[in-house]
Amino acid sequence: MAVTLPSRQAAPTSPRAVSLSGGLHPIGVFLLLAGAFLPIMDFFITNVALPSIDASLHASASELELVIAGYGVAYAALLVLGGRLGDRYGRHRLFLAALIGFIVASAVCGFAPTVGILIAARIAQGTAAALLIPQVLATFHHTLEHERKARALALYGATSGIAAVVGQLVGGLLISADIAGTSWRPIFLVNVPIGLVVLLVAARIVPDTRSDHPVGVDLPGTALFAATLTALLVPLTEGHSLGWPWWTWAMIALAVVLGAVTFVVERRAEQRGEIPLLPPSLLRLPSMSRGLAMVFAYSIGFGAFMFVFALTVQDGLHADALHGGLAILPMAVLFFLGSVFAPRLIGRFGRAALSVGAVIQLAGLAALVAVLVTEWPQVSLWAMALPLALAGAGQSMLFAGLFRSVLADVPIHLGGVGSGVLITLQQSGLALGVATLGTLYLALEPHNTADAFATVEAVQLGIIALLAIGVAALPRFTTVGASAPVLDT
Repeated sequence: MAVTLPSRQAAPTSPRAVSLSGGLHPIGVFLLLAGAFLPIMDFFITNVALPSIDASLHASASELELVIAGYGVAYAALLVLGGRLGDRYGRHRLFLAALIGFIVASAVCGFAPTVGILIAARIAQGTAAALLIPQVLATFHHTLEHERKARALALYGATSGIAAVVGQLVGGLLISADIAGTSWRPIFLVNVPIGLVVLLVAARIVPDTRSDHPVGVDLPGTALFAATLTALLVPLTEGHSLGWPWWTWAMIALAVVLGAVTFVVERRAEQRGEIPLLPPSLLRLPSMSRGLAMVFAYSIGFGAFMFVFALTVQDGLHADALHGGLAILPMAVLFFLGSVFAPRLIGRFGRAALSVGAVIQLAGLAALVAVLVTEWPQVSLWAMALPLALAGAGQSMLFAGLFRSVLADVPIHLGGVGSGVLITLQQSGLALGVATLGTLYLALEPHNTADAFATVEAVQLGIIALLAIGVAALPRFTTVGASAPVLDT
């Protein structure tokens, strides 16, 4: 039986906020996607800037790690809280406020005179991003229906993937341009004019929505969840550069304990009739439980790939930041083109489209490994172009389908919570991929760079192969009328 959820729309902030057919105006969809693009891109754009930041601010290895980890930990730890606050106080208001915070923090990053100020500003950036991103998915979930909702969710999944790829490309271009001798600083300052344009237009176009049944902030659950993620991600990110001192292992053990305590506290809160930060009943929904596991696994492989590929090209093949960014261009182009057609293909072919996308990505990554291993170290960017294009086309289909399926069963009034959980699992997966598979690469790279890359990619290929089979466990996609896809549970 096809399951569709009713959508309630709050009064728009202006007559142009909604389309003639009701719901979020198409321009509003793209404005929200643009607002989401910047924070996601900022997580990856720093990868290619670390050598320049080191040369400019004389940062230590652990400080450079914190430039990335500070952003990632704050981002992942507060995402669910951001969704909850948007449900309660209004998503439009929180989106605009968080966007202002992100713009200000980006400006501070761009003008930071010391690495300490840069790290602090990056933490502020991550905090603002955590408050901003859940409002995008929750607004889609609340204001759109049927085909338009499916398309918007697929476009969000595509945007998050494109932002990751484009981040490294744009970072390489800006650093190589060395605008007015500013080196790495434009990778943060570019957020300011773009963010201001999105802010001014979104203030009039995007409607204001909030939950019809707002719930209070779960302070114990929020504190425990944030502590768990911090205790896990900080040592995994910092451990390799510091030589894995005893405190990193102690924090990992503490994260396990905190995770268990968080589960018990959240379960008891729900048994008392409260709505905790992470409602166990929400996580048991078929689309959430199955889809989140797949998004998490996929993100581990994707995060690791972006990290090790950048190192392989820049350190192994001795490419500069510009060519390091251009190397990923074929993947970015095909990811974008594939994302344009993904919603329609998924609506027509259902879960089979996701499996085909996974197989195409498998073929592309396997071909890329073959090129690097057989031609190393005389590997040209052109030799990697076709494999990367195949990988980009395949992953666009898988990305879009997984994001679309996760929120299918989530009640409207829990849209912000569900969105926060989804993006938290994605972000945590990206961080874990870098921390685990990235560490494996760094351990093997001194012996043979190509073999180190092939080893990491063997793990990612295994993950994708499991996903190609596992998509059959997702709720089945069907269609309503001519082309309005929903999920059948």
